[in-house]
Amino acid sequence: MPAYWDTSGSLRPFPKLVRDGRADVVVIGGGLTGITTAFLLKRSGKTVALLERGKLVTGDTACTTAHLTCVTDTRLSQLVKSFGADHARAVWDAGLAAIAQVADLVESEQIDCGFAFVPGYLHLRGGQPPVDADIRDLRIEAEQAADLGFDAEFVERAPLVARPAVEVRDQARFHPRQYLSALIRAIEGDGCAIYEHAPADTVEADPLAVVVGDHRIRCDDVVVATHNPIVGKAGLIGATLLQTKLALYTSYAVAGKTQPGVIPDALYWDTGDPYRYLRIDRRKGFDVAILGGEDHKTGQADDNSARFDALSAALREIAPDVEVTWKWSGQVIETNDGLPFIGEMAPHQFVATGFSGNGMTFGTLAAMMARDALTGVENPWRELFEVGRTKIRGGLWDYLKENKDYPYYLIRDRFAGADGKSTRAVRRGSGKILDLNGKRVAAYRHPNGTLSLRSAVCTHMGCLVAWNDAESTWDCPCHGSRFSKTGDVIAGPAEAPLGTLDE
Repeated sequence: MPAYWDTSGSLRPFPKLVRDGRADVVVIGGGLTGITTAFLLKRSGKTVALLERGKLVTGDTACTTAHLTCVTDTRLSQLVKSFGADHARAVWDAGLAAIAQVADLVESEQIDCGFAFVPGYLHLRGGQPPVDADIRDLRIEAEQAADLGFDAEFVERAPLVARPAVEVRDQARFHPRQYLSALIRAIEGDGCAIYEHAPADTVEADPLAVVVGDHRIRCDDVVVATHNPIVGKAGLIGATLLQTKLALYTSYAVAGKTQPGVIPDALYWDTGDPYRYLRIDRRKGFDVAILGGEDHKTGQADDNSARFDALSAALREIAPDVEVTWKWSGQVIETNDGLPFIGEMAPHQFVATGFSGNGMTFGTLAAMMARDALTGVENPWRELFEVGRTKIRGGLWDYLKENKDYPYYLIRDRFAGADGKSTRAVRRGSGKILDLNGKRVAAYRHPNGTLSLRSAVCTHMGCLVAWNDAESTWDCPCHGSRFSKTGDVIAGPAEAPLGTLDE
């Protein structure tokens, strides 16, 4: 089932790359980060080539719930403990700056995308009476935010949920597809171009160029805005070290129409683990309520459909008249210390990843930081988010916790039993891992009965993929790569499709 944003109209197609070219900057990735980066760089006088391996705005940007907020997944009090008050303030300041950037573009480009400033509420999850310790923690969060100069306060009963909460004002919501459509229209021309179905195969160092199939675009700088960064010219060792600092999670969302005003216009996040998050999209004559959550490490759950069921039931409790008509999932990338990585991964190669639940905010921030880095402007958050920082939140324990899965899964999967030893075990419209003649095979049976057989070995670092019945994808439990039912790459870090059985 498509994401809610995908039903708002298609973008016009863009051409493939059919000849060599030259641009000041090549931006790899056609989601919010890449599109915003290309737009800001063009406005700064740079020529830009924007490359997207599929179609624009169809990756994880299409799977967002589009909260624009400075409130991070890592609690502010924890940021203060880990980094100090000044750095914690800088993290939230960066989020507010990104919101202001979106507001500025909405105004300057006259973009009709439902943008509005709204309050945000971090509230206790319902279902049980409030616990004094949990209320005390929220009071501490509110006091910490206020002490650092943010417009926040503790409230006894937040709107809608009637639970204790931290209210943070001047957050925002928008329609990402409508917003990005306007930026896309402004990018082309004056030496700038957009290419679809243009996967970046390699990045050559001398001279700097991005290779797409038989063609290359020479450039002065490269911006990798692919959500999960490709290897690029950082090399396998550098990219692998960065990958060990990332943990990929799958998050789910449901949406449906409800009567206008049933849900107050605000952003909501509860204190559950994993937490749930809610917002509305105002439409003519009705609202669309959007609820997300039920996160888990990608590839490490076998009850994907149950996640949608739980969110649908929760949304009906909030708005009994809602009819759930959209269900989708996407990926969020957590980092080892709770902050994104934004900066140079190699000389003249800028990367942005690890946005956690703040993809729209940190994606915009990354575009601002890329523009500043490539135009010689000093950015106040450069050192805070740089890729090579060494501070690890919570010490070495958290770092190991997020990466212990790889050797475990690599060993376990080599000896674990398959789902079956015959293709007869695969039903129409479903997939299974089979043991065929001693080989692990990712078998998918099309609704018409034909079989698609690919290697079950992830092309990133050799783990075995698992079938995701909710999304009909093959997901890697080690580092979160996702493949289509026929083996094509949907999301990295894998860059090559699942191999054929001969391979």
